[in-house]
Amino acid sequence: MPGVVVRDSVGLMRAARLYGAADLRVREEAAPEAAAGQSLVRVTAVGICGSDLHWYSEAAIGDAKITRPLVPGHEGAGEVADGLRRGERVAIDPAIACERCRACRDGYRNLCYNIVFSGHGETDGMMRELMPWPSHLLHPLPDSVSDADGAMLEPLGVALWALDLGHVPFGGSVAVVGGGPIGLLLIQLLRAAGAARVVTAEPLEHRRAAAAKWGADEVVTPQDDISGYGADVAFELAGNNDAVRIALESVRPGGRVVLGGIPDSDATSFRASLARRKGLTIAMVRRMNEVYPRAIDLAARGVVALEPLVSSRTPLADAAQAFAAAERRTGLKVIIAP
Repeated sequence: MPGVVVRDSVGLMRAARLYGAADLRVREEAAPEAAAGQSLVRVTAVGICGSDLHWYSEAAIGDAKITRPLVPGHEGAGEVADGLRRGERVAIDPAIACERCRACRDGYRNLCYNIVFSGHGETDGMMRELMPWPSHLLHPLPDSVSDADGAMLEPLGVALWALDLGHVPFGGSVAVVGGGPIGLLLIQLLRAAGAARVVTAEPLEHRRAAAAKWGADEVVTPQDDISGYGADVAFELAGNNDAVRIALESVRPGGRVVLGGIPDSDATSFRASLARRKGLTIAMVRRMNEVYPRAIDLAARGVVALEPLVSSRTPLADAAQAFAAAERRTGLKVIIAP
């Protein structure tokens, strides 16, 4: 494959490992082998997520902390390198559920008590040239969906799951607080789902411009007052208490607020009186639940634009620089191409 240097023929590959806060090193190491029920994937595109930035800047996310050098990355696509599916282009579902616990039995694999997740905890992620992964979690990509699109399917899936949790009425009004990649994908989904009006609050000018481009009717800064907007549903996708406040203030009495941002301090606070007097319903987003086939179909039909949200592509060798750039939030989605 042009531009991709892989050393599996001699038992070596390159991988980016996080040793501590802002300590990401790209080294050669032994190439992995696929176990029973797995396929070996040649990774072609990996997105840097906001949660990856938590790992990078804090060596932790929430109550999870790095206990050994970890390969980050959970938004990815690649090509199957072995077995009957060799050469097949795939999107990689990063979550391995146990299928036995109460959450799995109830149909909430994303809430699995024993979940194994790519690039989290003890599980190496996708920022390496080769990775073994359960074959049933490798979703075939249509020719119309590029590798970069394939990496964007995971954040699209999170936006789609957030939309499911929001129960947005057809023709309803919506506030989206946070104009990063997931917020921009959600705006596109809201338009496709029949929302009549969408207002977006975002502090960064280039992301406000992107929100307007991809369908927001009104774009404001966090300093603007949208407490009288009266949205049916508000989605918070920024991960800070100010964003949560804006979301709660923007909805009508009896409305719904979906919290999708991940706070730095593993704590979210808001005025209880504000939520109580409005009688708000608050839902929490935990990754996604069984949405990859829907996300692939939406991408293949052109309902949402994915690749235009990619602002830069970086070789694996420059992964540390890519993380530093993503931290500055000067673009939208940063893709690493192993």
